[in-house]
Amino acid sequence: MKRMKVFFAVLLAALAISSIAFASEGGGGHAVFTAANVKDYGLRILNFVIFAGLLYKFAGAKVKDFFVGRRDGIKNDLDDLQARQAEAEKKLKAVEASIANMATEKQQILDDAKAQGEAIKAAIIEKAKNDAAALTEQARRTASNEAQAAVDSIRAELADMVIATAEKIVAEKLSAEDHDKLVDDYLTKVVLN
Repeated sequence: MKRMKVFFAVLLAALAISSIAFASEGGGGHAVFTAANVKDYGLRILNFVIFAGLLYKFAGAKVKDFFVGRRDGIKNDLDDLQARQAEAEKKLKAVEASIANMATEKQQILDDAKAQGEAIKAAIIEKAKNDAAALTEQARRTASNEAQAAVDSIRAELADMVIATAEKIVAEKLSAEDHDKLVDDYLTKVVLN
């Protein structure tokens, strides 16, 4: 309300000064005041005051609400802009921090990858050692089996050779009479048993 009074006082003073300038007559630049001029001037001021009063009475609240609403809208916009600015600064700091941490993260990723590579390498070497040990064991068993088979084969050949040699010796030394006697003895043992 105080602002409105100040506004109307300034407006009246401006009108008074401007009307004096318009009311001046003559080429000398001096204002000549006559009763008619003062009366006309007074009526004009009264007319303006009545107009301003009616304007204030009927449209004053709406004008006031408009300017107050506008002021509140501007204040809200400024508050919103400040909040956005604070949020943008916070995001900027977060981005700057992530950029600063990027080198550390990169080194961490490289270290992790190197550790994984070393673990895979160790696993591959261990598997290769196990496979080599298994192949060595299998080769040892195969060699042992083949050696046993060779020994068995040699024994079978040797037995066959001993039998052939014994048959040959027996055939040379055994006569037909001895042969018949051996057969009779064998049959007697088989029948008696």
